Amino acid sequence: MGFKSVSDDKLKRTESFSDGVIQKGREILFQAFNWESHKYGWWKNLEKKVADLAKCGFTSAWLPPVTHSFSPEGYLPQNLYSLDSSYGSHLELKALLQKMDQNKVRAMADIVINHRVGTTRGHGGAYNRYDGIPLPWNEHAVTSCSGGLGSRSTGDNFHGVPNIDHTQAFVRKDIIGWLKWLRQSIGFQDFRFDFAKGYAPKFVKEYVEESKPIFSVGEYWDTCNYCPPDYRLDYNQDSHRQRIINWIDYTGGLCAAFDFTTKGILQEAVKGELWRLRDPQGKAPGVMGWWPSRSVTFIENHDTGSTQGHWPFPVDHVMEGYAYILTHPGIPSVFYDHFYDWGDSIHNQIAKLTNIRRQQDIHSRSTIKILEVRSDLYSAIIDNKVCMKIGDGSWCPSGKEWKLATSGHRYAVWHK
Repeated sequence: MGFKSVSDDKLKRTESFSDGVIQKGREILFQAFNWESHKYGWWKNLEKKVADLAKCGFTSAWLPPVTHSFSPEGYLPQNLYSLDSSYGSHLELKALLQKMDQNKVRAMADIVINHRVGTTRGHGGAYNRYDGIPLPWNEHAVTSCSGGLGSRSTGDNFHGVPNIDHTQAFVRKDIIGWLKWLRQSIGFQDFRFDFAKGYAPKFVKEYVEESKPIFSVGEYWDTCNYCPPDYRLDYNQDSHRQRIINWIDYTGGLCAAFDFTTKGILQEAVKGELWRLRDPQGKAPGVMGWWPSRSVTFIENHDTGSTQGHWPFPVDHVMEGYAYILTHPGIPSVFYDHFYDWGDSIHNQIAKLTNIRRQQDIHSRSTIKILEVRSDLYSAIIDNKVCMKIGDGSWCPSGKEWKLATSGHRYAVWHK
């Protein structure tokens, strides 16, 4: 189902659902970890940061996977009901969640349900049984393409580990029970679905409907379009964003998605190709331009950056990136490293931008009027309240009503 075929009525229903649930899109998310965080007593470290996160206007903080895992980073889960992890004990987690609740910063759980490491050997000699721990599934809970006796996967295979078969009613019942436990007993309010390409989005729809998170977002990470022979990023990424739109649509619009299209375009644009930031229809070129209330914009995460660096944003242009996403529609997300590991100056510059977003009431459905795009300049007015520019090109808005709100290396923001 393409974006163009989503009826206005359906969009209105989706928007009204999110209106009631997430404060009309006035969300600012924070990714509260990187790839190395498991080494540092993380729950205790984050507890000291909660008051600052609240002061800077973050509404939700995405925590790393909280359950027992075969890998210290948390992405090879086994016992889903054990909350002792390399990030800290279940008591330290409980103290962190209490502090977040007191400061009105929602806790977002990282939901890793595409795959699960078995405890005992079963069919074919693979570790595809879960004897001796809660949710003691057998081989029928594992897809046939990853060594189990279940159905074929409804998405991409995550190699080297048993993939969960979500077509099985007993599996879905157990997952829903676990999600409800995280919501009602542990204190998580939001969910982030890991490796969402691994299973059909209709299952995400069911999980969200049944467990009722306040906000949820999926990681549908697809490769952007690049042109051979030099593999430069294509100007037109409509097919890329359409695939993310389709995924959101098949969740019934109940789950937002990370805007990988905007990240891919923005990190090329800031290198002197800012013309990329206007699509042929004059709109923003990512998911943000087509379905902004379901687009979670970001500059970097624990996979693309950190010590993994799979698809990094150019480090000397990061503030231009934040000047763009924090003044534009969509739901922006700030990465831990930039906010806490890059020094006070970057922290304070980002905090100024989050403050302007809140004071000027820029939200996920704000309207963009793109004024100028060229290699060294992008400028736009958002909701007729905020004006911004990024790039080396010299520019300022016409009209005495505009006052400079903040500026830094290659960016400036004004308001009335």
